Amino acid sequence: MKKDYSNILVVRTDRIGDLVITTPAIQAIAEAFPQSKLTVLVAKSNRALVQGNPFIDEIMMEDRKNEHRGVLGFWRLVGEIRKRRFDCAVIFYTKRRTNLLCFLAGIPERVGYHYYKFGFLLTKKIPDTRHHGLKHEAQYCLDVLKILGVDADLKRPFLPLQADAEEWAAQFLGKVKLGPGKKIFAIHPGASCPTRRWPPQRFRELIQLLIPRFDCQFLLIGSSEFEPIAKEIQSQLDHPVIDLTGQTSVAQLVSLLKRCDLLVSVDSGPVHVADALGISTVCLFTRNQPGINPERWQPLGEKSRIVVTPFTGKMSFAKSQPVDSQYLGLIKAEQVLQAVDALFKLC
Repeated sequence: MKKDYSNILVVRTDRIGDLVITTPAIQAIAEAFPQSKLTVLVAKSNRALVQGNPFIDEIMMEDRKNEHRGVLGFWRLVGEIRKRRFDCAVIFYTKRRTNLLCFLAGIPERVGYHYYKFGFLLTKKIPDTRHHGLKHEAQYCLDVLKILGVDADLKRPFLPLQADAEEWAAQFLGKVKLGPGKKIFAIHPGASCPTRRWPPQRFRELIQLLIPRFDCQFLLIGSSEFEPIAKEIQSQLDHPVIDLTGQTSVAQLVSLLKRCDLLVSVDSGPVHVADALGISTVCLFTRNQPGINPERWQPLGEKSRIVVTPFTGKMSFAKSQPVDSQYLGLIKAEQVLQAVDALFKLC
């Protein structure tokens, strides 16, 4: 039986893609509890992904680099949550810190997956089977809500646009002076985990294959940590490529992708941004094992394609054991080109 709540907190403080994928569940909560105030707690860097979402009443930000850093910062955030007197917390990012935050803040009902990292602090929990990768992460998010009596269908993720970022993107592309009919192809080569990085050489090969097929401008996008990868891709390329790695905010990235005709990316957050915006997207999975497989993390839109490695063995995530590049390069540029061709045949 569904219980009435008046003040709900949703916790999703991890990465860009995870937050975007959670927006259908946020919508489902808002629609199931229309009389409740709905607040989301997100990483400060991801605020733009939910600012202006019509299903959200308030945004709280976790700033682990400054205001909420260390033990004192943690207790400061506990106090900020406690004073809002939430009666229910839906914790999609179930880790020690988030479970403990909601427990110490005195939220009486705490809902989420029973993960070994302080999962005992949850009052309503379901077994965590996400590591099997049998469903999409967006569906796993919706499954959490069933314990609250909410059974919702999976809907398209929602992304708001920020006015200042829209102005920036329009001005930037105006300076580029694209010719009539010229397409914009974005390439995102970086990923937080080295096991998800397609080799720069393969990206170069792909660009060289795309040049004679399409009249397009290439944009390299991503955070500053991927600047060395972007520079390596540009080396030995005669075709001009605009490198924007480290030069866009999250909001600007959203507005820029909205204006692109295609995104080619490794399995990473921008894939889900582009997918939510309805942009043609090709996602590369350089690893394919339970929990980190395409079934759980692929883009869901009709204008998306995935290219998956033939390697199904286990890769080490230990920094002390570098990933063998021969496994990362098993996906060939020709396979990605076929996926791009397939998408443009839909247009």
